[in-house]
Amino acid sequence: MRKMYLSAPLPFVGQKRMFAREYIKVLEQFNDCTIFVDLFGGSGLLSHITKRMRPDVKAIYNDFDNYRKRLENIPRTNLLLSDLRQIAKDMPRHKPITGEARERIYKRIEQEEKEWGYVDFITISSSLMFSMKYKMSLDEMRKEVLYNNIRKADYPLCNDYLEGLEIICKDYREIFNEYKDMPGVVFLVDPPYLNTDVTTYSMQWKLSDYLDVLTVLDRHSFVYFTSNKSSIVELCKWMGKNRTLGDPFEGCVKSEFNAHMNYNVGYTDMMLYKHNNEPHTYTAI
Repeated sequence: MRKMYLSAPLPFVGQKRMFAREYIKVLEQFNDCTIFVDLFGGSGLLSHITKRMRPDVKAIYNDFDNYRKRLENIPRTNLLLSDLRQIAKDMPRHKPITGEARERIYKRIEQEEKEWGYVDFITISSSLMFSMKYKMSLDEMRKEVLYNNIRKADYPLCNDYLEGLEIICKDYREIFNEYKDMPGVVFLVDPPYLNTDVTTYSMQWKLSDYLDVLTVLDRHSFVYFTSNKSSIVELCKWMGKNRTLGDPFEGCVKSEFNAHMNYNVGYTDMMLYKHNNEPHTYTAI
């Protein structure tokens, strides 16, 4: 019997390991469905579980973040971690890595990137930082305190993890349009959460992008994931109670002011106005 993973083999922000067992139960509600489309595939965990539990279905994994490449490079990642482990061997566990050892770690990572052209920075930074503070480049890592949290054992090879999946890499809208009219389709919808850090994803998202995803849910079978930080469920309930409101800012004039909290944190203040009693030719937002 093939192994079923209940967590992703490598670190990934937002992987659904906490939902794994509950998702298995949810799958029973879709026994009549034959196509599962994982629009925001992430680590592939949902697609993997789907195919293991339902080998009869077509499971489509949108690997938009190229998780495959990270899996393929596990042997190299293990070698790099082994060297980092040796460099930090005299440093206390879970304490800062300082001085010469810190610089040697940076140099070893730099060497790996130059010689092989690739470093799995998410996995490496997860061994050198706390609280899922993943970084995507050596320059970003140099700004952080390093800790000796280096994984003690190698990551196991997992050549069977994506077995049986149909793997694609496309914009979720394109995939949705391809499958939306097919019978027996279920959309797995796990977009980056609103008001959470999305720097490790291969996409840039605004509020409108989060809301656009909701169109996928209309008149389709789906499994949707969000969090209370996003307030998206609360927003949808409010929209349901105010169906005739429309866009209150349509026709407004917008002024913007760039402000800074400190040297690296800024935001944009906006002022919008409209005089309903006076005709105007202002350009809408």
